[in-house]
Amino acid sequence: MKYTENDHTFAICAYKESAYLEKCIKSVISQNKKSNIIIATSTPNDHINKLAEKYNIKVYVNDAKPNIAADWNFAYSNADTKLVTITHQDDIYDNDYLELVLNAFNRSKNPIIAHTAYYEIRNGKKVYSNRLLRIKKLMLLPVLPKFTWKSIFLRRRSLSLGCAICCPSVTYVKDRLPKEPFEVGNRADLDWQAWEKYSKLKGEFCYIPKPVMGHRVHEESETSNVIGNDNGRTPEDYEMYRKFWPKFIADILIKFYEKGQKSNDL
Repeated sequence: MKYTENDHTFAICAYKESAYLEKCIKSVISQNKKSNIIIATSTPNDHINKLAEKYNIKVYVNDAKPNIAADWNFAYSNADTKLVTITHQDDIYDNDYLELVLNAFNRSKNPIIAHTAYYEIRNGKKVYSNRLLRIKKLMLLPVLPKFTWKSIFLRRRSLSLGCAICCPSVTYVKDRLPKEPFEVGNRADLDWQAWEKYSKLKGEFCYIPKPVMGHRVHEESETSNVIGNDNGRTPEDYEMYRKFWPKFIADILIKFYEKGQKSNDL
């Protein structure tokens, strides 16, 4: 089947009073291909409501206690379209993001997700190359050619070294995935955990190597909070490595991955 912009929703996850939320909203409104937009939040407030009213966006309120996996699942479930991008409030999307995603899906026979390369936003500036971004680009080389998108073996080999797929860059094909795609429990690696699970499915992980979305790195982000909280990522990272490797190899890999976390420092 052929997907169009009418089949897609940007589901923006809004939390508290982010200073970057309006920039995120403007970036999805400004897409070359105009699709649906919703806001989902478990922390309703005037800041979110005023921006939603300004841009005529419907807000869905989750009455459950805030939890990153539950919040993402809630946003996902309220997107009433075949495709959904779970949009993080601090991030932005280049004008051609959705256009390229739709093109990738429509070149595929049985897509599961599409994901893109990304750049970082640090202190208001776009950063297209640093140690972490170069490593992730290398990790995704095995799945760069289109003919590799359907290879379970290659995508799992890529994921076995770490999580190179940037979560907010991902668009999901809803009928290929569970109603709740993320498992409640992990804080830092719930996306890697999801990719590992879906990597076993027959179908295609469509990869767009052009960096067409910006992931903001700042001290209030969830990733920064987890890393700064007594190195909170390490147990989850180790658990993920054990899904791919025997213990002695996982013990080696975790040492390198701990160093990579420091790239998130400001």
